[in-house]
Amino acid sequence: MMKTILKIILCLLIVSLKGYAQNLHPKRLPNIIYIYADDLGYAETGPYGQKKIRTPNLDKLAKEGMKFTQHYTATPVCAPARCMLMTGKHGGHSYIRGNYEMGGFPDSLEGGQMPLPERTFTIPVMLKKAGYVSALTGKWGLGMNNSTGSPLKQGFDYYYGYLDQKQAHNFYPSHLWENDLKVSLDNPYINVHRPLDSTNATDKDFEYYKGRTYSQDMITKKAIQFINKQGKKPFFLYMPYNIPHVSLQVPDAYTNKYVGQFKEQPYYGQQGYAPAKYPYSTYAAMITYLDEQIGIIMAEIKKLGLDNDTIIMFSSDNGTTFNGGVNAKFFNSVDGMKGLKMDVFEGGIREPFIARWPGKIPANTTSDFISVQFDMMATFAEIAGVETNNTDGISLLPTLLGKNEKQQQREYIYWEYPEKGGQLAIRMGNWKGVRLNLWKDLNNPWMIFNLKNDRNETEDLSSQHPELAKRFDEIVKKEHQVSHINEWEFLESKMKKN
Repeated sequence: MMKTILKIILCLLIVSLKGYAQNLHPKRLPNIIYIYADDLGYAETGPYGQKKIRTPNLDKLAKEGMKFTQHYTATPVCAPARCMLMTGKHGGHSYIRGNYEMGGFPDSLEGGQMPLPERTFTIPVMLKKAGYVSALTGKWGLGMNNSTGSPLKQGFDYYYGYLDQKQAHNFYPSHLWENDLKVSLDNPYINVHRPLDSTNATDKDFEYYKGRTYSQDMITKKAIQFINKQGKKPFFLYMPYNIPHVSLQVPDAYTNKYVGQFKEQPYYGQQGYAPAKYPYSTYAAMITYLDEQIGIIMAEIKKLGLDNDTIIMFSSDNGTTFNGGVNAKFFNSVDGMKGLKMDVFEGGIREPFIARWPGKIPANTTSDFISVQFDMMATFAEIAGVETNNTDGISLLPTLLGKNEKQQQREYIYWEYPEKGGQLAIRMGNWKGVRLNLWKDLNNPWMIFNLKNDRNETEDLSSQHPELAKRFDEIVKKEHQVSHINEWEFLESKMKKN
């Protein structure tokens, strides 16, 4: 009898100890990989209807995950979009609201953009509380190595890539940055803003814009190295490639896959950035190249047995560009929507968003939930089980897991963009309001569109809905905070008058 009692006590003790051990060492948190394209339009990949450019890996990502059809960037240009993504803020609250350039284009004048200030609450700072190791491989644009904006001072444990967006105009740079140290590449200095004379340009002239070491190859290589070093530690890997942002540069092996498929003429640099003999083929090749890098990352995660423990997300910072030899109309880059990069119309801000997490995110699904990139902070916070800061976003985790009934709803999304004349936009359900050229005239009225029936924003219904214009004005008053620099403060005088 005593032996039986002792056995029971022993069994209970073992079960208790196992439970205690599981509490100390719960099932590992998922890795998060967020891949960010640069100036990629809504419809420039296969999952979103692209017909001329091949993206088999993104096709696979969407088939194995969830595709969002109404996902937005927080603002339609590089640096502020990245700031808002990293800090969970919209354009009326963000510290960085425009491309505030410092320094110049030559290597000797590299100065970057306005840096994030000290003690900024960023995604990697937040995730560190849950034990995540964070890395950045790609284009930063939020401060140089010797400033408060260095990625190492903003929560990242490791980074490699471009700090200065102006340097990122060249895909064959003389150097990149690794943990605040300048790392030389096997490339000569190339002035990618030097145009060619169209009357006498030769093949040799176009060769000037080609180097030996392609920066994006190195970015992928460093990302793979980081992944392999983490073992069982959960990691956050932010991969902001600078593709397909011009200049039009990619290894010839990729361009040659498209040469002959399009009717195209050489681009000589007349709209800025590097000339290209086959501009359409090169642009398509850049997107296919980016797709291949995504395939490399997916394959590595699978090889390491991390598929079920890794969330892979893909999006872009803003819509297709309007310069540098890019022809958005030829590729139907924004699927007929109005606007491009630097516009708050749908073509400038509606972005692809695909998320894959095997066993968690339902495969081959589509979500029409209206979402925005500053939702990522709240989403990652819920995934990691940590507190977020005072974010403007909401967690998309319920939608990602197919639990739509638990998804928090929002009344509206707010955009405030001080460049290209000063612009505002608000999405409220199916309604969208847009105001333009506010630096010139603060009284310019709202244009109002019903996106359910008019996604391309062709019919202004403002005369029929003065109540919406009134509500939009109220939202602007509520959401706008005074910026720390006058160059972005196009609303303040109107606020004072009202």
